[in-house]
Amino acid sequence: MNPPPRRAVPGRWLRLLAVVLLAIHSSAARADWPQFRGPQGDGRASAPGDTRLAGFPLHWSETNNVRWKTEIPYRGWSTPVVMGGQVWVTTATEDGHDFYAIGLDADTGKILFNEKLFHSDNPEPLGNGASMNCYATPSPLIEPGRVYVHFGRFGTACLDTATGKVLWKREDIQCRHYRGPSSSLAQFGHLLILTMDGVDVQYLIALDKQTGRTVWKTDRSVAWNDENVPGPMARDGDLRKAHSTPLIVTNAAGPLMLSSGAKAAYGYDPQTGRELWKVQYNDWSVAPLPLFDRGIAFITTGLTKAELWAVKTDGHGDVTDTGVLWKYKTRVGKYSSPLLVDGRIYTVAEEGFLTCLDAATGQPVWTDRIAGRYAASPIYADGRLYFFNQQGLATVVKPGPMFEVLATNTLANGFMASPAASGKALYLRTKTHLYRVETAASEAK
Repeated sequence: MNPPPRRAVPGRWLRLLAVVLLAIHSSAARADWPQFRGPQGDGRASAPGDTRLAGFPLHWSETNNVRWKTEIPYRGWSTPVVMGGQVWVTTATEDGHDFYAIGLDADTGKILFNEKLFHSDNPEPLGNGASMNCYATPSPLIEPGRVYVHFGRFGTACLDTATGKVLWKREDIQCRHYRGPSSSLAQFGHLLILTMDGVDVQYLIALDKQTGRTVWKTDRSVAWNDENVPGPMARDGDLRKAHSTPLIVTNAAGPLMLSSGAKAAYGYDPQTGRELWKVQYNDWSVAPLPLFDRGIAFITTGLTKAELWAVKTDGHGDVTDTGVLWKYKTRVGKYSSPLLVDGRIYTVAEEGFLTCLDAATGQPVWTDRIAGRYAASPIYADGRLYFFNQQGLATVVKPGPMFEVLATNTLANGFMASPAASGKALYLRTKTHLYRVETAASEAK
């Protein structure tokens, strides 16, 4: 039975308190990797303006700079989350019947917890998305004492990180994912936010992190017009599906949640779920997270056209005709989220074209090729861009006005999961193993 929604408490003081709590949490978690895309949700290991070097590795291989390597059972593309000396990932059986949370010791790689959380008698097959998705793609979210795991419609749970004990579960939050769940968890203050963009229903829902009870639920407001569109994509519901995760930022008016869906991207009040504005486009199955800088959101529009748009975030209502500053339409990453560093956006297309754009104008600075095919999102750490391909190759690139490769490194079995960074270590999940990659003390000297 679905717990009844709890009415959000109005008042400016609550909004201000939430901003303070968000700032405190971000500051405390900066040395860790608490969620998909890191402390700020933008793929950066440190906050903009923080130029301190942590000592992340530049070179590694199966025999070099690997502190530990642990086999992860079954299959999962979720990003590792790191905090308090632990690393957590999710995994599921390849047939989608059983779903697990795994907690490891960050120092040794030893599995501390392997908790079976959910079971499905009749999971819907992944279909032609099986090569790109699996049943444990959404990334967890961790905070002191608790880790939250999410498998889309199959279930969401909160675990105690000291004992592995389940504190609460929800199995009633439903949509038809069709090609498997993908959207990861987001948080704002005491809220845990889930994105349920299925082929049948599309909505965001916020849960109280302490109890798992529903606080608010907001349906996508875009008008569907695919009823008479011919072909299997419209018939099967693909034109209404999306895979993205929200990004929560602060603009001039206060907290803002950016969320990309099929046919539109939205700005919401994360405290209440109220829609503030939307921008419409003719695409679907968007996966990359938005970016944000100085009042501008940078939004990928979807899978088939994969354009990158710059959108003002101070509008109200439908801002399609008034809020779009520029559009870039060539070789935009449709799976991999972009990075924003020093006024430049870096986006890698699935087939390996890496493009640097001027964030102010949308004009290309350069485009070059890095080897392989890309689904995992890159990170920015110690002044370097790290890209990970499906074949196991990591290419390290120097950001700036010229294309320059600093290093290439290979691990076995390929990357679908995005990496995590904490301390001076990279936590890299391949299709079969989790690695802690760290420069050896002798080399660091």
